[in-house]
Amino acid sequence: MTTRRLRRAARIILVGAPGVGKGTQAERLMKRFPQVSAVSSGDLLRNSVRNKTPLGVQAESAMAAGNLVPDDMILKLILNELKAQRWVSPKTSVSDALPAEPSSDPSASFILDGFPRTATQANRLDAVIPVNLVVSLITPVDIILSRIASRWVHASSGRVYNTDFNAPKVEGKDDVTGEPLTKRADDDETTWRARLKKFDETSQPLLDHYDKKGVLWTVQGNSSDEISPQLFQEFEERFA
Repeated sequence: MTTRRLRRAARIILVGAPGVGKGTQAERLMKRFPQVSAVSSGDLLRNSVRNKTPLGVQAESAMAAGNLVPDDMILKLILNELKAQRWVSPKTSVSDALPAEPSSDPSASFILDGFPRTATQANRLDAVIPVNLVVSLITPVDIILSRIASRWVHASSGRVYNTDFNAPKVEGKDDVTGEPLTKRADDDETTWRARLKKFDETSQPLLDHYDKKGVLWTVQGNSSDEISPQLFQEFEERFA
């Protein structure tokens, strides 16, 4: 894949239903534009808990009590990572009256994964650091359900196969170990229709929020291979 250089920093969020291929698009963007990094709120949280940082101890305590990790705690984890990378001033705080002044250096480009998921969280993020592109990825529900029906996993490694476009070399067997592939317990149509309905209900206010900010762009396709060229073109026009 040919790589491209950016002329300004991109701060991106990908929004899409489960199974739409957000991870695939994020990986392809980072390969096409090597100055873009991934910032995953989930990874930051897990690392913080594992390393027993002050925020990690607080988060672990909240989860042990059966509570969600507060939004401000997630924002602090994200901001700490941005400060560690020198993408914002080390003096920036989530309690500042104004959002951080992010670096315009193209190497300060990132895809934020896992946060925000709601309009309320988006408002909180706006107060900390501005996002300059939100991509809404749309694939028809029937296509997503077909992908899930064709999905098989190797449980111990996490390797994922799809009999339609990424089939194992030997039917029903993992390519590396030769061990049997299995279906995920929740990979059934009823469960997935419920998940997709829930996503629609919670995501629309989030998309409306970013539409009003003028940073929302929508792309539709039946496959990742249909979506990627459109995404690359839009990204290049905005940032390369």
